[in-house]
Amino acid sequence: MDATFLALLLLAAVFVIAGLAGIVVPGVPGVPLVFVGLFVAAFAEDFAYVGARTLAGLGALALVSYVVDLAAASLGVRRFGASRSAVVGALIGTCVGLFFGLPGLLLGPFLGAVAGELVFQRDLARAGRAGLGAWLGLALGIAARLAIALSMLAIFFAARFWWK
Repeated sequence: MDATFLALLLLAAVFVIAGLAGIVVPGVPGVPLVFVGLFVAAFAEDFAYVGARTLAGLGALALVSYVVDLAAASLGVRRFGASRSAVVGALIGTCVGLFFGLPGLLLGPFLGAVAGELVFQRDLARAGRAGLGAWLGLALGIAARLAIALSMLAIFFAARFWWK
């Protein structure tokens, strides 16, 4: 193993790890970073094990993650009648919640959505429902992105080690 190969594998690992972290960190394109990491890993081996068809499928999954994420957020918002202010509040709450660990990640989106809806509606019951809807939409989006990223990793490793 030469130094270039090891450097490329290290770079691939950094992209994949950053991508997995980006699944829960707002503003970081998690699934696309996972794809870039897998592409770099395939490139490091000169596409000997993971070829164009597998990479095209992985790229398609990365694109699908955006559609699924938007659909999940939209479902949560529409189902519970949240306004755009609640969604923005949930995103801000998620960003602020990052600084408070797991409790912040769980409560931040809900509290942000409630605050955003209260600014818009001034009705606490409706704001609570909107907060719940926005929180569920964000949670479903994270779960879907995580499932897609893990599927991409499984497909990559299957192509690399089992499929011939």
